[in-house]
Amino acid sequence: MITKQLLETIRQQYRLPWSGIHGIGHWARVRENGLRIAAGLSGVNSDVVELFAVLHDARRENEGTDRGHGRRGAELAEELRGSLIELPDEAFALLCTACSYHTDGRTDGDITVQTCWDANRLDLGRVGTRPEPRYLCTTAAKDPALIAWADSRARRRIVPQFAAEEWFAG
Repeated sequence: MITKQLLETIRQQYRLPWSGIHGIGHWARVRENGLRIAAGLSGVNSDVVELFAVLHDARRENEGTDRGHGRRGAELAEELRGSLIELPDEAFALLCTACSYHTDGRTDGDITVQTCWDANRLDLGRVGTRPEPRYLCTTAAKDPALIAWADSRARRRIVPQFAAEEWFAG
């Protein structure tokens, strides 16, 4: 789902530091968090989870409060649909919803959207905030062991091995 061409296209328009707190290391951890959550649930569209990881913050204009950046990420997905993003209509709508509302504090929604939001929230440790179960959507994400694992990686800004090898190359 995530190709080098997609990443390069995102990188060309990304305004912030590639290795910043909302950059590619964050996206890689969000992807890994999301796939771990999805493994413990049924009905999650993993393609949407992966695309959410690289699109949800792709149109941020700053590292602080940036209202509307999620919607701008969804707009980027719309621009890339049909060329670098191929999803059926229903799945694409889930991707746009997940991106658009990921900072609104919502917890209700489709299981795929909830997985996306949880994957992002589990990476809050990178900015010094421990994820709290009451702000997570899924039972899988609320698992204390998963929270501790994700929070530890976020605080140390660990870049998952797949990303270090595939996404950072070139």
